[in-house]
Parts: sequence; C-alpha cells; structure tokens
Amino acid sequence: MMILKDREIKDFNEIEEILKTAQVCHVGMVDDGKPYVLPMNFGYVENTIYLHSAPDGKKIDILTKNNNVCISFDIDQKLKYRDEHVACSWGMRFRSVVLSGKVFFIEDNDEKINSLNIIMKHYTKKEFTYNLPAVKNVKIWKVEIEEISGKKF
Repeated sequence: MMILKDREIKDFNEIEEILKTAQVCHVGMVDDGKPYVLPMNFGYVENTIYLHSAPDGKKIDILTKNNNVCISFDIDQKLKYRDEHVACSWGMRFRSVVLSGKVFFIEDNDEKINSLNIIMKHYTKKEFTYNLPAVKNVKIWKVEIEEISGKKF
C-alpha cells in the first residue's frame, strides 16, 4: 500500500489510538470478484478486531467462500480550506487506519461472550451478561491483523 511518507503514521501507539477511538469501521470483502463493503461496530484488543452479525446472510455467504477482509477506520474529520472561494483548496483532515486479515468465526459460547464483551467495552466500558439463546444466535467474527497502516492528513 502506497502512502505519502509525510502522511504515514509510524507510531503504533497513534494507530492504536485511532482503533480505540473510532466508532464505526468499514469492512470490505470480495463477492465473486466484486467489492462488498459494510459499516460495522467492532472491538479491538491485542492485534485482533472483533465483529458481530446475524448468523446468516450475504456477508456470511461471502466470507465462507473467501475470508479475506480489509477494514478501514477514521477519526478527527474536519473540513479545511486555504481559500474559501477556490474549490480545489478545500479538503478533509482526518486520521485513518487500514488493515487486512482473515475472518474466523468463533463458535464456542464462552469465547463468544468474551468477544461480545470486548465489543461492548469499546462503546460502554461495562461488562454485560448474555442469555444462551442470544449468544447462539449471533455470529462472532475474529480478525487477526496481518497488515496495518495509518495515515493523517
């Protein structure tokens, strides 16, 4: 992945700050050669992204055939310009992270509960209890990060 060197984030602590601050990620996958991208909630711990979804559907069908994903995150969006009367001087400032990895589905109920708590702690900082039917009816995605890069503009 090519990133202009002056915009590349080299400090992994700053990359982790973006992952821990972002509220939504966009998960890209490939459906028979066509891109398919979804906004999703997530949790991040120790080089791993956790996601959840319904147990069936298009995204599960796609990932069953090809479990490679690319996930993007962005924060600190701010519209800027050098001259408000010149369209080409307008731009968006932001910090972002793009990562890739493979999705593995977690089936063990205890691991699912742990993963759900990781996701919930990202947003609430609390732990929850879950009833077994709800846990059985959710698909938990585990993505171990293979490549990661950050950019700021």
